[in-house]
Amino acid sequence: MWVVVVTSLCHGVFALQPSPAKVGSNPRESGLALALDDGTRKVHSVAENTQFVTGFFKGLAKRSSFARLTANLYFVYEAMERALDQSATPNARALDFEELRRVPSLEADMRFYFGDDWRRRVTPSPAARAYCYRIEEVKDSDLLNLYSRYLGDLFGGQMMSGMASKSLGLADDGLAFYSFADIPDTRAFIDRWYSGLNELGSEMTSAQHQAIVDEANVVFRLNIDVFNELEGNAFRAALDLALKSLLPKQLVGRS
Repeated sequence: MWVVVVTSLCHGVFALQPSPAKVGSNPRESGLALALDDGTRKVHSVAENTQFVTGFFKGLAKRSSFARLTANLYFVYEAMERALDQSATPNARALDFEELRRVPSLEADMRFYFGDDWRRRVTPSPAARAYCYRIEEVKDSDLLNLYSRYLGDLFGGQMMSGMASKSLGLADDGLAFYSFADIPDTRAFIDRWYSGLNELGSEMTSAQHQAIVDEANVVFRLNIDVFNELEGNAFRAALDLALKSLLPKQLVGRS
């Protein structure tokens, strides 16, 4: 069994903490997988308490904030998948599954939120730009981006899609990013991915493990920066909700 812990809205990132189970029953309880989970636990806690994330899960996020997040995710994933395509790093190739690729889905969502000319109109935010720059800077360490982005979005996708649909009144349109149609068994796929990670990690030194954990923390902080940029929108949504609760019912319908 798994307990999903929200660490950033997409993902931002969802950290997966194993629920009590028999020791050794899943690959996240040993090796490099365990080192990454333990080594990024503190930054997970920071991420899950960003104002936009907490606001979203209270139903306070606005569609404009969610669209802006989608745009930033597009630029991050485009940079990451372009780096993967260009990388000759065996480790990255070993854990790069076509089923996880998100750019085509994000392109569909971008058309929904910003129109057919979105490529001309939309640019990355400063935090997203910094994130993309880091991907380019350390693209030989693509493994870290796979860990911090794809797995969280895969596990959190169904819950995020449901929350967005409920809070923002969205149907299927605008939520393609969160659909992994080619992965019918999420748990089995994640176990397979972590087993591959541990297999790669078994050939590394403890110093290499620590370097991977250190860079993973950098990546998580970049995710936090993306969400912190959106905090103002969450605050405004909360204020709007509070004000509406104070207005007579006949006036609320006019706002």
